[in-house]
Amino acid sequence: MFFDRPTSGSQALLVFIQNKGSELATPEEIEELTVSAGLMPIALVKSARKEPHPKTLVGSGKVEEIKDAAESASAELIIFSEDLTSTQERNLEAAIGKRVMGRTALILEIFAQRARTFEGQLQVELAQLDHSASRLVRGWTHLDRQRGGAGAGLGGAGETQLEADQRLLGARNKKLKEKLARVQRQRHQSRRARVKSETATIALAGYTNAGKSTLFNRLTEANVHAADQLFATLDPTLRQIALPLAGKAVLSDTVGFIRALPHGLIEAFKATLEEVSESTLILHVIDAAADEKQERELEVNAVLSEIGASRVPQLLVLNKSDLVEDAGPEVRRNAMGIPVSVQVSAIDGRGLPALVRCIDELIASDVVNTVIKLTPEQGRIRAKCFEMASVIEEVMQDCGTIEMHLRIEKKNLARLNAAITSA
Repeated sequence: MFFDRPTSGSQALLVFIQNKGSELATPEEIEELTVSAGLMPIALVKSARKEPHPKTLVGSGKVEEIKDAAESASAELIIFSEDLTSTQERNLEAAIGKRVMGRTALILEIFAQRARTFEGQLQVELAQLDHSASRLVRGWTHLDRQRGGAGAGLGGAGETQLEADQRLLGARNKKLKEKLARVQRQRHQSRRARVKSETATIALAGYTNAGKSTLFNRLTEANVHAADQLFATLDPTLRQIALPLAGKAVLSDTVGFIRALPHGLIEAFKATLEEVSESTLILHVIDAAADEKQERELEVNAVLSEIGASRVPQLLVLNKSDLVEDAGPEVRRNAMGIPVSVQVSAIDGRGLPALVRCIDELIASDVVNTVIKLTPEQGRIRAKCFEMASVIEEVMQDCGTIEMHLRIEKKNLARLNAAITSA
């Protein structure tokens, strides 16, 4: 029997499920997600269960406990720390009589509130539609078949309200994908332009609320929204930075990852996440003060692998070192002397000069300092030197020769020498 779906509210009862598959999940994380969605957590019920119940995720006794706790606390909404199937949502709402929301629905709600760019809004709506497709059945009590044709009893059975909604949802889904494809083509064109100009791209990645946006603002002197909350930044932002050796580079700030990031979101944000997979270097930002920092590092690496970014070189950035008593050495290097991690604090600026040096070192590993001499007729080659952002100093000789003091990648130097030879 179908029923009207209970209306939502702002006061939420949290249900934390502790099982074998949620070692990283904590009551604090589900509370943070709830607050980030603009909701008010007012009570918490914990459930330890080895295997999920197929109908309600938790057992019948726990369902009654949740119902009593919700009524006692005057909760308007029940939020589970784990994902729920459409059947589980339906059964729980029927038993409790209040709106029930799983982990994916909660994260989608946060994303919907934070998306500001046109592309971000399209991506979130597409993910919401995909998530809602299997849940339409629970939102209607008027699913009777509409009669078709003119006159009493002349027409056959028409489509149900559910079928009409599914048809409209499918049409909207198709339209969103077409719009998103156009936006993605523009993004690909911008990326090709950067590749053509051989501009290095540095991507910030990490668990949500690790301080990526604050670090981004510090490195680029930008004013990207940063807050102590989950998914404070959703839309990707790119800014140019100058490095001593490598010259100009582009730094990109992307959406934060989280344990069991819904697959639908990864699919919807694939074009945005390509900024990470196509980057020259990934700055993997870690909250050094978090108790679960090692588990979170593994979760982020799992998502990076899923989007094809595991092959991109990484530099671990241990942020919030101001909150750690024994932070260890500022820079750690491997046996070959290559930097692998840096201790920083985006809040007070400690470690940032060392971070810039490490980024520069990793990107400009094949950069050399050299001097080339050009005649006045070789102005086009001179312009090329400036275009590559490689000129340290330009010295005019009395004889008219121009000495170009360059800091340049070896492959670009080879091209310049070839152009000089052929001139």
